[in-house]
Amino acid sequence: MSKYFSNKYQSLVPYTPGEQPKDQKYNKLNTNESPFTPSPKAIEYMNEAAKNLQLYSDPDCTRLVNTACEYFGIEKDEILFTNGSDEILNFAFMAFCDKDHPAVFPDITYGFYPVFAEMNGIPYEEIPLEDDFSIDIEKYKGINKTIFIANPNAPTGIALSKGQIEEIVKSNDSVIVIDEAYVDFGAESVVELTKKYDNLLVTQTFSKSRSLAGARLGFGIGCKALIQDLNTIKYSTNPYNVNTVSMMAGVGALEDDKYMKENCKTVMANRVYTVMELERLGFEVLPSSSNFVFAKSNKIGGKELYLNLKEKGILIRHFEKDRLFDYNRITIGSLDQMKALIKAIEEEVL
Repeated sequence: MSKYFSNKYQSLVPYTPGEQPKDQKYNKLNTNESPFTPSPKAIEYMNEAAKNLQLYSDPDCTRLVNTACEYFGIEKDEILFTNGSDEILNFAFMAFCDKDHPAVFPDITYGFYPVFAEMNGIPYEEIPLEDDFSIDIEKYKGINKTIFIANPNAPTGIALSKGQIEEIVKSNDSVIVIDEAYVDFGAESVVELTKKYDNLLVTQTFSKSRSLAGARLGFGIGCKALIQDLNTIKYSTNPYNVNTVSMMAGVGALEDDKYMKENCKTVMANRVYTVMELERLGFEVLPSSSNFVFAKSNKIGGKELYLNLKEKGILIRHFEKDRLFDYNRITIGSLDQMKALIKAIEEEVL
């Protein structure tokens, strides 16, 4: 870093995204991307929108908001679209956390949470997951701090029920942020609870189930007062935060709901196949409600398997954190991708 870099960021440890290597073509199962292209309607709308890129995007995302309101059964003042769900999460840290309202999240979860806290100078607490990597909701009840929970959790894939989340929300007089990036692969969404509780913010993304990771489109749903708070942050930083092409891709994706749901069914079926095959090979696989599985073997170490598979042209995700070191996170792709993975693993463990 340069000598000019601000002291307030000297200790900041940036988030490490999944590998995006360009040295060869990989069977890429490391970043939880969809194996499917965007919906035909999303592509059609994107192509049409690209003709008007000489103009600024609509800061209110009017057409996208209207489409989403009809889709989710909410009002236009109850949703905010952002540049990926990472932006809405960062806005939430900025808007609802400070020294009097510290952040709380599990010690094993989405790696951006501690980064957002550090970057914004926010004190935070990490609550350890249980030995089976589950979240004990009793540890989050009545603590009256700003709580961030990824549901399903990452990288474990384990989900809380709607009832468990409601218990956390109603027991706290503080903002509860439920990050539903992977909710469409078998977990229960709590969007409808935002009508009942004014301290609940639900975030989602178009990157996973809607095949738009490259479009960088996310959103948050909450009561009008919470969304107004987040809009204050948005319009104080980047009013044109969602570009025109991504905006219209989102409209197409929401209108083509059947395409998304069929793809999710396929991913979930491929997940069942992958879990069965991994268990046949002696792996321990955590119960997953996401488009990935978290698994370990007693026949080969997590890092060794990751490195050996990479040499074979298959990328999975390995984490250096102590409790996770024996595990790997494996994205669920097409059936052909998963069969190729299993064949490569067989060569390592049999």
